[in-house]
Amino acid sequence: MMRASLFAVTLLVTSVGAAVASTGDWPDNALPGFGRAVAISGDQAFVGEPLVAGKPGVVHTYRRAASGRWAAGADLVPASGTGSAFGMGLATDGRTLLVAELGDSGRGGVHVFRAGADGKWTAAGKLGAETPEARSGFGASILVNGDWAFVGQPGPTASSTGAVHVFRRGSDGTWSAAGTLPGTALAKGDAFGASLAASGDLIAVGATGRNAGKGEILIFKRGGDGTWTQQAAVSGRTTPDNGRLGSTLAFSGDRLVAGAPNAASFNGYVVIFERDAKSGNWVERTAVRPFEVSANGFGSSFATVGDELWIGAPRGDRTGRIYRMHRDKAGNWTGLTKLAIDSVDLSSQFGATMASDGNNVIVGMPGDGGGEGTVKFLARTPAGGWVARGTFFPPSIEFARVTGSEVRCAEGKANKFECGNTGLLSFLPISEIGGKRGTRMNDNWGWTDPENGKEYAILGRTDGTSFVDVSNPSAPRYLGDLPKTEGSPSAAWRDMKVYKNHVFIVADNSGDHGMQVFDLTRLRTVRAPQAFTTDAHYTNIASAHNIVLNDESGFAYAVGASSGGETCGGGLHMIDVRDPRHPTFAGCFSDSKTGNSGTGYSHDAQCVTYKGPDEKYKGHEICMGSNETAISIADVTDKKNPVAISRASYPNVGYAHQGWLTDDHRFYYLNDEADESSGKGEAAKGTRTLVWDVSDLDDPVLVKEHVGTSRAIDHNLYVKGNRMYQANYTSGLRILDISDPRNPREVGYIDTHPGDDGSPSFNGAWSTYPYFKSGTIIVTSIGEGVFFVRDRTEAVP
Repeated sequence: MMRASLFAVTLLVTSVGAAVASTGDWPDNALPGFGRAVAISGDQAFVGEPLVAGKPGVVHTYRRAASGRWAAGADLVPASGTGSAFGMGLATDGRTLLVAELGDSGRGGVHVFRAGADGKWTAAGKLGAETPEARSGFGASILVNGDWAFVGQPGPTASSTGAVHVFRRGSDGTWSAAGTLPGTALAKGDAFGASLAASGDLIAVGATGRNAGKGEILIFKRGGDGTWTQQAAVSGRTTPDNGRLGSTLAFSGDRLVAGAPNAASFNGYVVIFERDAKSGNWVERTAVRPFEVSANGFGSSFATVGDELWIGAPRGDRTGRIYRMHRDKAGNWTGLTKLAIDSVDLSSQFGATMASDGNNVIVGMPGDGGGEGTVKFLARTPAGGWVARGTFFPPSIEFARVTGSEVRCAEGKANKFECGNTGLLSFLPISEIGGKRGTRMNDNWGWTDPENGKEYAILGRTDGTSFVDVSNPSAPRYLGDLPKTEGSPSAAWRDMKVYKNHVFIVADNSGDHGMQVFDLTRLRTVRAPQAFTTDAHYTNIASAHNIVLNDESGFAYAVGASSGGETCGGGLHMIDVRDPRHPTFAGCFSDSKTGNSGTGYSHDAQCVTYKGPDEKYKGHEICMGSNETAISIADVTDKKNPVAISRASYPNVGYAHQGWLTDDHRFYYLNDEADESSGKGEAAKGTRTLVWDVSDLDDPVLVKEHVGTSRAIDHNLYVKGNRMYQANYTSGLRILDISDPRNPREVGYIDTHPGDDGSPSFNGAWSTYPYFKSGTIIVTSIGEGVFFVRDRTEAVP
């Protein structure tokens, strides 16, 4: 039996709709970076990196030298070069390596690699279900135990019981199907096969959906003829509904350890079962909980390390922690202490995955480096302590800067980037605008100095805000960095707007970040690169998804507020910023008939002093909200008594995300961030933009579902004159002619995320700013950096 199988690697197959939750922008992806799965056997170790730009995934190999240090070896990739999320799960016994992939619409698969006499690994086939099903999750858990291999297929929660497929290795080393484990009384939604663990001729299987989601573990025994029979089914005495006990498992002799990392408001707990020597029955011996009550994820992973049981809590202490229990003379696990390891950064998720082989342990930190991931090798010292014997992470891959002069689009390319009717003025990678390993880009805005006409780009990063002088857009100059609020975590969502020469910055899922206020006139005299501090800090909100600003009224609107302060139900938190350094709370508005939670949550909005054709509202301050389930139109002229004017939904709503009015306030363009992924209706054909006639604010009318030229997910769009500028993730910046506002027509583009076909995924262009007088357009691209682009569509007929 291989020791690496003493913990289970569990893959959660989620729909995009579930992944976006209330924020909509970016799915969790179960942290599919480097270290998402790990395995070890003897002096060999393996690390999965399922999410690699332009590749189906990679498994990195490592070998331990006589000195005890680890060194990188060759990478393994799927033999066909196709698929997706290769490396999501790993299992090895030293001579065989199993690699799970998500692939093929969640049908999954397991690749087999075999070690040669020279120590090199070669592909040796692929295991699959007899009848593959979409979203069935074949490979969600995998295990190799002697000449037997087991593959969990928990299936879509509501429509399948789940299954565990059994394979047997023949004398020639090839694997063949040997049926499925015969679980008794399985029902739809049981998620049987969510996790696996082995001890000798016993196999434990997690069925996390059983008993109202409390979870149950089924134990099977192999008979002398090679057949498997269910021996027992065990559950925790105090597991709550949806505690999902058995999400992770470890087996050691007559003791079975089961994790429920999401129980107790994600604090997690662990149950230890023992087989009674006399009766042979399995009974619960103890339930173990962490010291702290702070959403630790306790029980997310296990490793049996000599006479110790290690328990991963990847959210513990905000860095991730590993807890240790020791085996006493009677064989019981007792005590609970933390493993002391230095140099672990915030949000690293230390202990999310781990595997042990005696005195060596590999620990995955898939959240480290902004989600790029890291692994750390640990070794036991003669004194019984633990020291690091190597830290590894994948190399950063970035495009080289493009500066000097405009690169006109020719034969469909500008430098390395596909394009049409655009010019690339310049490009700066993340590393040259204040980013470090793992930093990603998000929102952007612009500022023009009223004294000298200089133009500046304000660029959101996961860890702060960058300022770039683009007065000469082909020679952009990075000026410096305004870090995120001290103590707040990095944020995938950072948003900013400008008023009276000040920028107002918020961040989502960022604890007590608040709203930063920075005086942009300070950019006139900079010794670059400079570290900036805020000029004011508004603390009536904690986290917010977006900041909206009407520069005619001098009011800002934080939307999607959470984590503390006055959240206004996630709707409009109104702020008077007419004195920018002294922002004051002005009121709340939310339309409880919209939003997924029925609180009027607004994901984004545009607020204007209305100049449209509806005489009833001319001169009023009107806000157009993108409220997850619908658009919401409100009159917020009186901040103490804001009024809901109307709301409107539309066919095949996925996630009403963001929109913008035409200059005459007659039409409104809306993007939906989840419809392309769900593939329903018109969104199945391509990027869908919803065109609304809002000439009557009391009765907005959907007049068109415009379908774009690729299937990329649309994110942010802005309107300037007769052009609409869309940041559409994997297809980059798209420029649409809206001279006929009911019938947009694409006339130009530049793809900021080369290497894919524009299919739906959350990579590439995040946002764009087209309002500089010079015509320079800002485009921030999540993993690439910032592009400065020229619209060359004026010649398009």
